[in-house]
Amino acid sequence: MSDATDRETAFQRARSPEAKAAREQAILDAARALGAERGIRAVTLTDIADAVGMHKSAMLRYFETREEIFLRLTADGWREWTPVLSDRIAAASTPHGVAAAFASTLAARGPFCDLLAQAPLNLERNVSVEAVRAFKLTTGASLARIADAVRETLPELPRTAAADLVAVATSLAGTFWQISTPPPEIAELYRSDPRLGHALIDLEPRLRRILAAYLTGALAG
Repeated sequence: MSDATDRETAFQRARSPEAKAAREQAILDAARALGAERGIRAVTLTDIADAVGMHKSAMLRYFETREEIFLRLTADGWREWTPVLSDRIAAASTPHGVAAAFASTLAARGPFCDLLAQAPLNLERNVSVEAVRAFKLTTGASLARIADAVRETLPELPRTAAADLVAVATSLAGTFWQISTPPPEIAELYRSDPRLGHALIDLEPRLRRILAAYLTGALAG
C-alpha cells in the first residue's frame, strides 16, 4: 500500500472532532506551502488533495472549494500580521515610521500579499455567504486594531484616515507583489530591455513612499 493510500485510509477512519480539526489543518498547511511555492493562481484543488494524500471528493467534506481554503488562509494571514504590525507602529513616532512599518511587514509576507490580491478578485466569489461573513469579521477586527495602533502613534490623524491607510496599504501590497514577481522569462525581458525598466519595481520602498505621502497629506488636511 502506498504512503498516499495509507494517509487517505487514516483520514477516512478518523471521526473525532480532534481528527477533523487535524485534517482541516493538514489541508490548510498543504495549500499554504503550495501557494508559497507556485503562487495562489497556479494551485488547484487536485494539487492540494494530492499533497495531503486524499481524493478530491473526500477533501470536499472539509472545504467546499479551493477558494474557501485560500480565504481561510487569508484570514489566518490577517491574524498573524496584525499584532506584528501593531507592535511596529507602536514603536514608530512619525508618519514615515508608520509607513515603514506597513511596508516592511507586508514586503516580508509575500504569500500574504498574493492572498490579499486574490481575495476580492476570486476567493470571495466561489464560497458560501457564511464563509465570507467569517472572513469579513476577521478582517474588520484586524482593521480596527491596526487603525487604533496608528492613531495612538499619530493621534491627530482622523479615524477614517487611519482606516483608509490600512485599505490603501493592503490593496497596493497585493497589486505591487503581483507586479514585482513576474514569471522568470518576463522578468528577464524587463531586465534586458532598457525601455521596460519601469516595469521592474521593488515593493517595499515604493509602498513606503506612497504611504508616507498619504499620511503627510491626511495629516495636513
